[in-house]
Amino acid sequence: MKNFLKKEEGNVIVLLAFGMAAMIAMLGVVIDGGHLFYTKSHLQKAANAAALSGAQELPNGEANVQEVVNEVLGSHNEQASLTQANITNSRELHVVLEKNAPVFFSSLFGIENAPIKAEAKAALKPLVEATGAVPLGIEESVDLQYGQTYQLKVDSGDSVSGNFGILALEGPGARLYRENLMYGFDQPLKVGDVVNTQTGNIAGATREAVNYRANGCLQPPGEYDERVCSRVMLVVVFEKVTTKSVKVKGFAYFYLTDPMGSKDDSIRGIFIKRAGAGTPAATASATDSGAYAITLTE
Repeated sequence: MKNFLKKEEGNVIVLLAFGMAAMIAMLGVVIDGGHLFYTKSHLQKAANAAALSGAQELPNGEANVQEVVNEVLGSHNEQASLTQANITNSRELHVVLEKNAPVFFSSLFGIENAPIKAEAKAALKPLVEATGAVPLGIEESVDLQYGQTYQLKVDSGDSVSGNFGILALEGPGARLYRENLMYGFDQPLKVGDVVNTQTGNIAGATREAVNYRANGCLQPPGEYDERVCSRVMLVVVFEKVTTKSVKVKGFAYFYLTDPMGSKDDSIRGIFIKRAGAGTPAATASATDSGAYAITLTE
């Protein structure tokens, strides 16, 4: 009986040794797996942020895109991980990050690190819904020449004249019109909405609001690639429904080049391509007038 018990004790020791080895192996897998998961998650967040921020600069050229990508990756301590930041069709940015992540338990078996890769694609899509539009519009049929000077007429009478329109986004009256032109309409507008046009003499309200915006921009005149500048206005692209209403077909960005004088009855500026806040189009058939929102496509 004593000999039998001694044999049993030996078996228990062997089983205990195997059990401990298995537990240590499982703990190692958990530690290494958790570390690799955290590293992959961090790398993916950095790739997403770089793609989204860099895509905002697509209308301003490749040099601006690369500068922003490097800046964002630097803030995530991942500049050394960048292996690709390619622009396709001037509308999409593809960012790829790769790095070797150190492992701990696996180093006992000669494995010192594991390769981690993250990639993200961000694309510009036409803006179909946005907040902050001003009560100015341009007809959809106009073939916009970006960078060319336009004059938006704002004399008295029905303010849908020619290709341009003055809109009553919040209601009739010069006061509401002036506030919306100064600060932007605080409610969302979307493609398909029907809005009324503004009538009456609003030249004085226009001069006040335009000069407020022109004087409120901290950048020198002509530098419209900065992200924050009150000279940049989101305007409505429309089609006429009746003599007193229009339908929203899209959006465009208009940059005020000059303040208005006391006798001016038109707004001078240029249309620019720009990415901003809002809802991107889900389909490629949406009207493209140079105002974009950014979305991750991968």
